[in-house]
Amino acid sequence: MLLLYKSIISYNFAVTNHLNRKIMKKLLLFLFGAFIFSTSLSAQVLVPLTVCIEDDEQPVTNGQPKTPITTPKVYIDDYTLLFEANHPEFVLYIKDEDDNVVYTTVVYSIQTQVVLPSTLSGDYKIELQMGYWKFTGYIML
Repeated sequence: MLLLYKSIISYNFAVTNHLNRKIMKKLLLFLFGAFIFSTSLSAQVLVPLTVCIEDDEQPVTNGQPKTPITTPKVYIDDYTLLFEANHPEFVLYIKDEDDNVVYTTVVYSIQTQVVLPSTLSGDYKIELQMGYWKFTGYIML
């Protein structure tokens, strides 16, 4: 009877040990994949944007828009601005500390990135103009 008990325990230990190894291998593989994925995204920094209405001629009804405006998501990676796919078309302005426009371009809805000139360096204001909506943020190059 004692021999049967020992053989059952050793069998359970072997099965448990085998399952633990399989689980550990899968866990390590998952963690390694997550690490690789996170390091590839770590260089991209989200640019926080605020929103305002640029055109004072725009009629204001009761102050409640029919649908809330969606702030575009803009990321910066070195001199590259990255946008989500299928965003609305807008005009991009890069302004210096004196509010002078140093770079401007139209970003079409199919574009997902804009490469800024490497001659720019320092702190800049980024403005995205979509109709009468203006989104403003700050970047450092």
